Amino acid sequence: MAIKQLSETLINQIAAGEVIERPASAAKELIENALDAGATRIDIATAGGGKTLLRVIDNGCGIGPDDLELAVRRHCTSKLDDNLLDIRTLGFRGEALPSIGSVARLTITSRPAGASHGAEIGVIGGKLQPVKPAAVNQGTVVEVRDLFFATPARLNFMKTERAEASAISDVVRRMAIAFPGVRFVLSGSDRTTLEFPSTGDDRLARIAQVLGREFRDNAIEIDAEREGARLTGFAGVPTFNRGNSLQQYAFVNGRPVQDKLIWSALRAAYAETIPQGRYPVAVLSLAVDPEVVDVNVHPAKSDVRFRDPGLIRGLIIGAIRQALAQDGDRASTTGASGLMRAFRPEPQRPNGGWTASSSPYRPMGFDAPPRGFSDAPQAAFAEMATPSARAPTFEPEAIAVSQPEKSHPLGAARAQLHENYIVAQTEDGLVIVDQHAAHERLVFEELRKGLNSRPIPAQALLIPEIVDLPEDDCDRLINHAAEFSRLGLGIERFGPGAIAIRETPSMLGEMDAVGLVRQLADELAEWDTANGLASRLDYLAATMACHGSVRSGRRLRPEEMNALLRQMEATPGSGQCNHGRPTYIELKLSDIERLFGRS
Repeated sequence: MAIKQLSETLINQIAAGEVIERPASAAKELIENALDAGATRIDIATAGGGKTLLRVIDNGCGIGPDDLELAVRRHCTSKLDDNLLDIRTLGFRGEALPSIGSVARLTITSRPAGASHGAEIGVIGGKLQPVKPAAVNQGTVVEVRDLFFATPARLNFMKTERAEASAISDVVRRMAIAFPGVRFVLSGSDRTTLEFPSTGDDRLARIAQVLGREFRDNAIEIDAEREGARLTGFAGVPTFNRGNSLQQYAFVNGRPVQDKLIWSALRAAYAETIPQGRYPVAVLSLAVDPEVVDVNVHPAKSDVRFRDPGLIRGLIIGAIRQALAQDGDRASTTGASGLMRAFRPEPQRPNGGWTASSSPYRPMGFDAPPRGFSDAPQAAFAEMATPSARAPTFEPEAIAVSQPEKSHPLGAARAQLHENYIVAQTEDGLVIVDQHAAHERLVFEELRKGLNSRPIPAQALLIPEIVDLPEDDCDRLINHAAEFSRLGLGIERFGPGAIAIRETPSMLGEMDAVGLVRQLADELAEWDTANGLASRLDYLAATMACHGSVRSGRRLRPEEMNALLRQMEATPGSGQCNHGRPTYIELKLSDIERLFGRS
């Protein structure tokens, strides 16, 4: 079969299949071009989920008439020199505009700063239109109509207009978080207008615009650096979690990414603090030398590859865990919001509909007393109506032996309800503590501290277990043999392609040692770190803590309740138990006053 050169149009359509998967992909490329042009305001308009219309207007530096024709040709860019390792812009391939133009009706109108007028060029299904003068403000207007009209088969793989519009909204949200100093406006006939005003350098304010005010109240700041890599951003307290991962955002050198290494590290950082099936809320920004990260591994630039993935994974896990240890013991404000909703009275809706006698605004004596009240109970209140000669008093000895200061974060214990919940008074509100969940966390942290401070006792196997593995896996396991030995797992080489297991952690009792070693080998092959054994030991410590902590139904003396509160204040992560549930709920005095209509 003879080899032939593909036509330019077909080449561009093939490239479009890689770069432009859906309308959201085109929106992402156009917004990146606007940001690289130095725009401070970007307006995006859509129709038909972006398939009918996608328009991006920016106030950036603009494109001159002489450069417009080059802008729509493949592999033409102003953002890259000869060094592919030094990429400091969002776009650099030079494939976005020609790829869009090969499958849609593309029009670009632009005017650089200082120019008297602008220019316009069009590309329809890969065919270039001549450049002509145009009236336009400084900046660039890119209009894409009838996306994929030149390749109608691609339209069969598009989702509904609502789904495509939602995907574009997600792209705009990610870009808005990455660039808080830029104003974004997303509008169109297929959506409600979405606007993110500029917040300057206040990144948390921009994140609150995207994720909601609740995240701002429950966010912990992250700022850590290791070997030239710096991690900044905000992570939610463990009790502020969601049922999916849609509110997890990651950026590498300002570029939004969907990287499995970062998501895996985020899950590991919140291990033992979030229930299974729940996801933390986090916005992480990683700044590294462009030469140690490859952003060119995927045409859409959504995946990246790090030269030292172990360094990045360790930085993320360590930074988040340190931040949680310093500030992660506070409960999320969602607990107080739920408590407020529970206290709020529900409107009465009698089965028979509205009647005058059931109205809460009826005059006194209009009808019979409300249901649930009878003459006998009311008589008890009538007896108390007569004023007494003097008000009852309480002697100091009858209250408590010691009254700790309310200035502590968790305040001073005042009562125990249902032999399980401690009510404490703080300077500006009250705290309700689940005594079993709180003590469970304290015991777990003590056990884990003991595991980390000394080698784990090991039990020798009467007959060593032999595991057959690829030679590369054997080498990686032996390189970490000293680390495993400290955790109670003794391994050594047993000829080519085999590992002998001679000791296992005594805490685990009878276990599948072969399965554990295979799991550790898989982790080392993918992440160059093995956390499976440590996770099992942590799980066992959590189980022991659950069975060895203060049980529900036990009465506690005031001294015991206050001692529990003080221990919680001194223990990292005491805001949630080992299963990820909150250990206490805080209700501010302002919330209580609002319940009674005082404010």
